[in-house]
Amino acid sequence: MPVAIITGASKGLGRALAEALAGRGWDLVLDARGAEALVEAAGAVSAHGTRVTALPGDVTDAGHRAELVSAAWRLGGVDLLVHSASALGAEPLVRLEELPLEGLRRALEVNLVAGLGLVQEALPLLRASGAGTVVAVSSDAAAEAYETWGGYGASKAALDQLVAVLAVEEPGLRVWAVDPGDMATDLYAAAVPDDHDPRPEPAAVVPGFLRLLDERPASGRYGAPALLDGAR
Repeated sequence: MPVAIITGASKGLGRALAEALAGRGWDLVLDARGAEALVEAAGAVSAHGTRVTALPGDVTDAGHRAELVSAAWRLGGVDLLVHSASALGAEPLVRLEELPLEGLRRALEVNLVAGLGLVQEALPLLRASGAGTVVAVSSDAAAEAYETWGGYGASKAALDQLVAVLAVEEPGLRVWAVDPGDMATDLYAAAVPDDHDPRPEPAAVVPGFLRLLDERPASGRYGAPALLDGAR
């Protein structure tokens, strides 16, 4: 069975992706900071009959990243690495003049540095897979200038660039930055708590991610909503 590591898998998009992959027979290594929520998610996902290892911890911790890859190796390797864990930098979001520098550092550490660290740790197993794939969850804020989204957007823009370079350096892998579009998640609620406009649930955009895995287009940046419409 193929094996995937998914960070930020206790809720939101990470959990929705885990559910979908388990339904397709994938074995999974799941990460999140909240142990209780992660254990609950892993229990639900494992009901599909696949092997699921839940490892609570912080992806900025090198030891924790090594544990995630070791757990995947015990399941058979790493065929897919999904970096879904994210930090906003401030909750709620604020203008750049008010953004705590420590918050910006945290966003960069979680969204960017930890993502690269996990790729570095998993790279030998990804290369050994017949279909090694890296998915970095991006954001529209990486490409557009939205007031108060500067710190978060900068970290995601840097992640997009890192993914683009990784794709050039590792032509044997598929490396995708995927913008899932607006979703009803705890992350968005924390970012903009006064915005109560309806948004799609994370599960609604998961078919876009699955289409990438099925069709395996060239490495690059994709939008899940566009994939759902049959266009890039």
